[in-house]
Formats: sequence, structure tokens, C-alpha cells
Amino acid sequence: MNAAPELRVFDTAEELAQRLADWIVEHIGGEPGRVGLCLSGGTTPRQLYELLGAAPRRDRLPWTRLHCFWGDERLVPHDHAESNFRMAHDALLQHVPIPAENIHAVPVNRTSAAVAAAEYERMLQHFYGAQALDPARPLFGLTLLGLGEDGHIASLFPNSPALAETRHWAVPVVGQGALDRISLTYPVLASSAYTLFLVAGERKRAALSRLLAGDPALPATRLRPLGEFFCLADRAAAPAEAPAFSGA
Repeated sequence: MNAAPELRVFDTAEELAQRLADWIVEHIGGEPGRVGLCLSGGTTPRQLYELLGAAPRRDRLPWTRLHCFWGDERLVPHDHAESNFRMAHDALLQHVPIPAENIHAVPVNRTSAAVAAAEYERMLQHFYGAQALDPARPLFGLTLLGLGEDGHIASLFPNSPALAETRHWAVPVVGQGALDRISLTYPVLASSAYTLFLVAGERKRAALSRLLAGDPALPATRLRPLGEFFCLADRAAAPAEAPAFSGA
């Protein structure tokens, strides 16, 4: 397990999204069999989704073998302005030939976040084919995560009881803002062949610096992915001394 992500810095958020879109086409598009994608909300992923949902990248991805999940969701209808599902749908999913049964949205039309989380956990386990995660067999091929200014990932916020959850795959998050939420837990977020933090904007610089320094107070620092672990940042969010990424 990786203790800290490998940092790769791009001049702009647009370049970050472009380079990552090309990488996904090459690495994820070439994977045999089905691939689980754990999607994130936020501005930077939206740019990425728009690129993947347009030619020529759209036409180079095996949509019938890709399965989409979400790292967290607000307990709002899927057409709500604050829905992570709606953002991904509008930017990506409605533009690509992905089968409806491959889109595994959080079941938000339930009586409570607890009920929705329990059902989403069952959906994940059905896809995985087991009720316990095997370190040798990641749940996801790719997990995309943002980084909050307070260091949260998905809906795992500082000092939340959800940070200590290791048995359940999805949990309700209540009392963190005006809307109840459902979040995947650390073991599930970590069960991925590739895990990528996408960090853009000067407002994220302090949190990113703390993450790279290993600050244990940040929820993001406690994530220990099973596979490859990268942090992709634009120049505005990156530490001043970090060199620009020049590789493929």
C-alpha cells in the first residue's frame, strides 16, 4: 500500500484534464474484461468527463465493459443541481454508448441516507461478487477523487465517525452541511488498481501541501490505495517548488 501519492504537476487544469483523458483512453481502454470506474464530483472532473464524452476519445473506449460508480453522493434526486450523478450524466454519460445497466448510481430515492448506503453497499458487493474485499482483486480499475479545502475525500470529513468505519462499504454521512450524504469508506476507496487525486486551484494549495507532508489530521492522508497512487495538480494548487510533469 502506498503511503503518499506521486505528485504530477501540470500548468493548467485544462492540461491536467487533457493529459488524464488521454491516459484513460490508453490504460483503461486497453484493459481486458469489465472495469469499474469510481467517479468524483467537482469542477476538474467535469472537464475530464467532457473530454471523454466527445470524439475522438469517446470512440476509443469500450463502453460496454465500463461500469460507473460514485465515491459519494448527496441525498438529492438525480436531476438536482447538487447531484454528483447529474454532473457526470450531463458531462459524460448522456454522450456515450454505455449500457444503462452499467451505470450504478447511488439509490438516493430512499427514506434515509442509512437506507441508501445499505443498498449501495449491496450493489457494490453484487458487482464484485463477494461480501469481503480481496487485496489481490481490486474492486475498481480506476478511482478518481477530489481534495476538499479541509482535506476531505468523497464525503469523509475531518472528525467524522465515518473515518473509523472499516466493515461497511458505504455509510450515511449526516450533519455535515445542509444535505445528508452517502460515502464509500476507506477500504472500498482503496480497492483500486489506480487511484488519482485531481487537485486544481489556488484554494486547494494548503490542503495539498498538508497531504504531501503526511498531515494525519487530513482524511485524505489516511487513504492507503492498493494499487498505483497519483496526485495530479495544476500549477495553482501545487507547491511552488514542484516541477512540471513532462512524462507521458
